[in-house]
Amino acid sequence: QKAPPHPDPGNHHHPQVTTNLKLIARDLDKILHHYEKGNPEKLYTGRGPSTESMHVGHLLPFMFTKWMQEAFQCPLVIQISDDEKYFYQKTDKKIKPLEYFRKIGVENCKDILALGFDPELTFIFRNSDYVGTMYKNIVEFQRHITYNQIRGIFGLDSLNGSENSGKIAYPAIQGVPCLCTSFPHIFGEKKNGFCMVPAGVDQDPYFRMTRDIAHKLKFIKPGGIYSRFLPGLKGYNSKMSSSDETSAVFLTDTPKQIKKKINKYAFSGGRATAEEQREFGADLTVDVSYAYLKYFMEDDERLRQIGEDYASGKMLTGEVKKILIDELQKLVKSHQTRRSSITEEMVHQFMKIRPLFK
Repeated sequence: QKAPPHPDPGNHHHPQVTTNLKLIARDLDKILHHYEKGNPEKLYTGRGPSTESMHVGHLLPFMFTKWMQEAFQCPLVIQISDDEKYFYQKTDKKIKPLEYFRKIGVENCKDILALGFDPELTFIFRNSDYVGTMYKNIVEFQRHITYNQIRGIFGLDSLNGSENSGKIAYPAIQGVPCLCTSFPHIFGEKKNGFCMVPAGVDQDPYFRMTRDIAHKLKFIKPGGIYSRFLPGLKGYNSKMSSSDETSAVFLTDTPKQIKKKINKYAFSGGRATAEEQREFGADLTVDVSYAYLKYFMEDDERLRQIGEDYASGKMLTGEVKKILIDELQKLVKSHQTRRSSITEEMVHQFMKIRPLFK
């Protein structure tokens, strides 16, 4: 849903949250409490730069983060985990240098900034640049995480010891941006504060771990609000993959490519023939096009009507796909237009060490 206008500081209210986006929240009430008191602390999210071309599924958590930034008017820090992606490369392929992931991180930042994040409230950092500032907190976290915990949470190979040590060290690096003391240029001498993490649901293991350690170190536990994954185009049992062009709609796709992908690959819950569809209706629980509309269509009433008509047989699969194609073509085209104006210099301005204020 569209974010509300910037709220009047003297008129605190609970921001409205979309009914379409499927969310899993932890301690959401705390950021609402801070907001009502007029002193929200911060938001924190991130991106692992594994590929230059992001898809619409990658964009969703950032769209929601942007909404939260506008609603709560508090500082946002965005971690670019170039080190993580360097550690987690597949060993059966040629190993790419760290510099590759640093450059990909900048390209991903252009997509992120195209959403319109506020430069006065947003700090982006690459781990390979900024880790020194966070290192004291990283050391504290690493001291309180055992190898068995890392192995159990993240499934590292415990049989032959083949995992590189970067994978073992990395989780602490993702955890410490939840702490105000990791950003002295933003929070100064402030030692403690509440952090809300909007992210994809796959990141929850990191922050469940972080909450445990924060409690041990007498910091306020971070909260989380997670979006569920969009299914891959080929069905709920598939996933979007940056290496499979047929699995997702990418932010670089043309209108023609989007139309072809939806028509050819988007798994349908409709019936085999138009006659059967008219008689029995579609199964919305497996229909990918309808699932995507639940995330990207802003008009809740229209979405509800489409669901009723499609399930009852009044609408055919082709009609629903046409609606989705129109929605995604507009979304991606608008994004591409905004991204074209984002320069590398602008990215580095967001990475500049500076106070954040309004």
